[in-house]
This record gives sequence, structure tokens and C-alpha cells, in this order.
Amino acid sequence: MCSEAPEEVLHLEHIGVTFHRNDAGELDLRAFGGASMKRTAYVADITGQAILHVLYEQLMAHAEQVERYEEWFVTRLLTDEQGHCCGAIARDLRDGRMEIFAAKNVILACGGAGQAYHPTTNGLIVTGDGIALAYRLGAPLIDMEMVQYHPTTLVENGLLITEGARGEGAVLLNAKGERFMERYAPNKLELASRDVVSRAEQTEILEGRGVGPEGAGIYLDITPVPRRRILEALREIVNIGRDFAGVDITREPIMIRPGQHYIMGGVKTDVHGATPIPGLYAAGEVACVSVHGGNRLGANSLLDTLIFGRRAGAHAAQRAAQMALPKVPRSALLEEEAAIREIIARPSGGRRVSEIKLELGETMNEHVAVYRTEEGLQKALATIKRLREEAQGAHIDDRGSVFNQDVLGVLELSFMLDCAEAIVTGAIERKESRGAHFRTDFPERNDEEWLKHIALTAGEDGPQVGYADVTITQWQPEVRSY
Repeated sequence: MCSEAPEEVLHLEHIGVTFHRNDAGELDLRAFGGASMKRTAYVADITGQAILHVLYEQLMAHAEQVERYEEWFVTRLLTDEQGHCCGAIARDLRDGRMEIFAAKNVILACGGAGQAYHPTTNGLIVTGDGIALAYRLGAPLIDMEMVQYHPTTLVENGLLITEGARGEGAVLLNAKGERFMERYAPNKLELASRDVVSRAEQTEILEGRGVGPEGAGIYLDITPVPRRRILEALREIVNIGRDFAGVDITREPIMIRPGQHYIMGGVKTDVHGATPIPGLYAAGEVACVSVHGGNRLGANSLLDTLIFGRRAGAHAAQRAAQMALPKVPRSALLEEEAAIREIIARPSGGRRVSEIKLELGETMNEHVAVYRTEEGLQKALATIKRLREEAQGAHIDDRGSVFNQDVLGVLELSFMLDCAEAIVTGAIERKESRGAHFRTDFPERNDEEWLKHIALTAGEDGPQVGYADVTITQWQPEVRSY
């Protein structure tokens, strides 16, 4: 990932991503947490959005070679008699029809599972679809217990306040006005790794030094950064602060707290994006190449997606050139159509999808967050199992076929429950603290017993636990200190 990063960044700039440049005309870099030097290329504080728009423009520019199926929703992946992935079944949200997409290869690039938590920085569509689809097909998931909480999300609604703010010089303050990171990471302060900062904030809140209603927040003070620089490099969070918190961040602190942000685990892949199931690839947050370990560094999620997305595409294209298009039995389509009809025909009376989803999210945020215990994790697992039963009869209002959001909600809820169960199962199994996974009943890292990946596969009674070796190359594990 690191060796291919410069070429990828330059490629993005050449196709139109306007990375920030310094006064000498060179690509500018900003500081992010956990690193010893400035290492992050950026476009103000909308880097991901800028890349997204340019890549979509490229897709439009090659419209004659690439067919787009927008407003389609994949409900199932398919395998042939040899167990190779050979396509997918998808539903056209505009009219409800379903189709088989036969394929020599399938590449999953559908993000993580943040909506299994509430609140989360993730968009409403990030419901763990790809992770659950691959899991149901038999692909192993690894490192699912490693869930990153971002240190700076709005208290009001979980919206992300970029780490770039701290990279520019913003500081964290408790109710006493103390810059408390001096106690937790005196060398790195606010630019310690995300798990360290999140735990420091949560400790301040739990010990009664939080700010705002019920002391549930921490102040992020961006005023030490010159106003002109804030408006130049952090203009998006200026708007977020004004519109969602009623705060002018150039003049006063804003209240934040740790919030769910990223799934370090996912579908197990190699460096080509290939999963153990031939024909199935994954890239981005849905995948786990394990470049992030248990604690992703800021900016590496975009880089991971770009590098391994490209590699997955290249490897899948080479494989496709050597084979014929597989034949997919129509019976699979009939089964999926029957499943959708069954959802639409449900009798009224069950809990609404939104209620079940909210309880799931709040349960995960309470028991599977910055700090975890055996008791809390077992409560979360029991709640997930109950919610899974309730989801089988979730209430449906819309019986139509045009943009039926009720059906979509039922399908997404089932994906989120699969992902949540995998996260909790891994967290219960890992009886130590490592990276973003912190067990207060096992507060120390235990390399002798737990320097290994937890691998989960789908079984009749839920996730089946296995293990995978960790490859150690140039650097041996050390005690992390700041």
C-alpha cells in the first residue's frame, strides 16, 4: 500500500483531484494522528468527497465501455457447482423487478457496517451489505471486533469533525479547561492514535470532567488555528459547526465525543483483493487485507480503497480473460423473488424496522464501544439474538413495488444484524486489549496468546470461530507508549 501510494495520488491529481499545494507549488501534507511526520495529502477537509466526484466523472467519461446500474440493490451472491462466485441477484428499486447478473468475477466495494451503531459518522447506506453477503456465501470474516471510534464527532448527532482540525493545531479541553491529553499522551497530545485519544476523552467523561448536557461531551477548541487557515483548510467543518451545533468554530469551542467511525475487520482478502472463494473480490472497508491491524491510521481508509480497488480490478480482469461467462440457474432468482414477496405479505403488528435498528445501534454503542466487558458483550449478544427474531416479523406499511423503502429496510436490517453478531462474537473471544478493542476485564495486550486474527465463518447457530496467523515482517510488536 505504501509503495504504490505516490503513484496513485499523482494519478488522481492528473485526472482532476485538486490536492492542496503549498507556496512552493508542491503537494502539501498535513499531520494526522499516530504518525511522526506530516503524511496526508488533502483537499481542504473534503478529500474523500473530491475523490468520489472525480472518479464518478471518469465513470461518466467511459459510459460507452462501462454500464451503470444505479438504484439497484444486491440481495444475494451466487456460486456455481464448483463453489466459485458467478454473479449476483439484484432488485431494481424503481420498479421492484429482480435480475440475475451473471459474472466471471464479483468485486465488493460497498463499505463497512457503521449503521449497526448509533450514532455513527457513516452514511445511511452503510449497512454492512457486502460483509454480510460474502459471509452468507461462506467467505471468512477477520478482525471484526476491531471497531474504530473517532475521537471527534458532534455530540448532537455523531457527524464527523475531521482529524485535520487537530492536525492544524486544535486542542481538546475538559470542563476544567485542562488540555487533558498532556496526561495521556504527553509526546503526541491530540495527535496520538485514535484509540488512545478516544479512550482519553471517554475517561474524562466517565470521571465527571465532561462538558455540556449530562457532561457527555468534550470541547474541541479550533480557535488556536488562525481564522484565515480555518476558512481555507477546514471550511466544511465551519459549515457543520454552524448548521448542526450553532457554533462558529473560528470563535468558540465545539462539543464533541468519541463516535463509531470505521470497521477495521471485514471480508478476508489477499493483496490482490481476492477472497478464499474463487471469483469473489473485495476492496475498501468491506474488505480486510489487514493493512490496518487493530487500529487504522487516519487517511489510510481512502488509500486502502484506492490501492486495493485498483489491484482487485486488475486481478479480476486477468482472471476473466481466461474463462467463459458462467451459467447461473434461474432457480436462485425464483427463490429471491419468493423471499421478497414473503416480506411484502407480512401481517401487520410487528415492531418497525426503525425501532429495531435504533435498539441495535444503541446497544452496540453502549456495550461494544470504546470500553468493553464480558458482561456487556454478553448482553449485546443476547439483544442481537432477540432482535433477529423480531426482525423476522418487522412491520411493513408499503406493499408496492416502486421505491419500496420498507422492503429495503428489512434487507438492510438483516445485514446489520449479521455484522453486529460477528463483531460481538469476535469481541467476546478476544480476551485481551489490543488497538481499538479494549476490554476493562482484560486491560493488557497479550501477544503470547492473542497475536492472531480471529476468523469467523457462518454456521447454523451463528458465527463459527477460527484463527489465522499474523505475518510479522520487518517490525516486531512493541509496547506502545507516548
